[in-house]
Amino acid sequence: MPANKAKYKIIKQQIKNNILSARYKIGDRLPTESDFMAEFDVSRFTIRRAIDELVNENFVRRVQGNGMYIKDWHKVNKADEDLRTIAVITTHVADYIFPNIINAIDEVISDAGYSLILANTHNDPKRERDNLLRLLKLKPSAWIIEPTQSAVNRENLDLYQQIKKLDVPAVFINSSYPGIGFLCLKTDDRGSLFELTNYLFSIGHRRIIGVFQIDDIRGVERMKGFADAYLGHPYFSDRQTTIMYKSTDDYDKIFTRITNFYKNQTVDKPDAIICYNDQLAIALIDNLKEQGWKIPEDISIIGFDDYNISRYITPTLTTLSHPKSQMGRDAGKMILNLIDNKAVKSITYYPELVLRKSVMPI
Repeated sequence: MPANKAKYKIIKQQIKNNILSARYKIGDRLPTESDFMAEFDVSRFTIRRAIDELVNENFVRRVQGNGMYIKDWHKVNKADEDLRTIAVITTHVADYIFPNIINAIDEVISDAGYSLILANTHNDPKRERDNLLRLLKLKPSAWIIEPTQSAVNRENLDLYQQIKKLDVPAVFINSSYPGIGFLCLKTDDRGSLFELTNYLFSIGHRRIIGVFQIDDIRGVERMKGFADAYLGHPYFSDRQTTIMYKSTDDYDKIFTRITNFYKNQTVDKPDAIICYNDQLAIALIDNLKEQGWKIPEDISIIGFDDYNISRYITPTLTTLSHPKSQMGRDAGKMILNLIDNKAVKSITYYPELVLRKSVMPI
């Protein structure tokens, strides 16, 4: 190779020539970095610099865990200047933790000249499908999506595959659908519940009820973490109780199941309840107080997400944190980096225990 020209520039031009001459056709998978290293007798770093430039020039795209592919290089490299929009789909919009997430996304993308198109599924797969179809017609520059009933819903995977084939940047938040391959920003739900349950063990609790929403992957993972903690304590592992529900179930029916179980235990009554999230925990505290229970004297109650209201109820709610605004900012930055063909990775957050007054040692 000529000494007066950087090796990676020469390699980049040779690969580019092969693309322009249709030796490598649109949609073809490129040889691996190792193949190119052998062909050009250079380091991996040199190959990566060459490929990075081809990515930036819209000739190549990387698919995480699946190699490098030839893009439709006839198309404009950047999002349409007249339609700089990012679609955001969440299960809820105006309540719970979602305003914090959405506002943080909007702050980041608006600073970069993008506007937000918002859709709300109410955790209903049909609404999810309707929103996906509507937004696909609008051709947004990118997508930020919270899956609907992520543990059971497979009805709309065809539309997610369509988004993937369009090669439009997309990320999941809070959970993901298997087999789609979008990057994801989520909490370590299993590990968090493992740590929380062990904390309760450390202050004397043994007979704990775990109440989990099982049509959501987060709920399934939290339930696994709860079970993991008990598996580490075989001498009282048989004292756990798990109550499962779906997002379509009525809270009053869930509360009836909890109180009936408690009343039916003539000895060794439950001493703590771990709830899937703060929304459920707050409603449960209200329900039990109406029945004359004292929290935490009669039973300790714990939530998840550190919802804003959790610090103002009586008693204030012990919970696990959720990186609401941080997740929103990170999702906004991640999607902008994907639009600019920059390398990014999925993010896992590690919630912290927020100790308040709804839990007491025994």
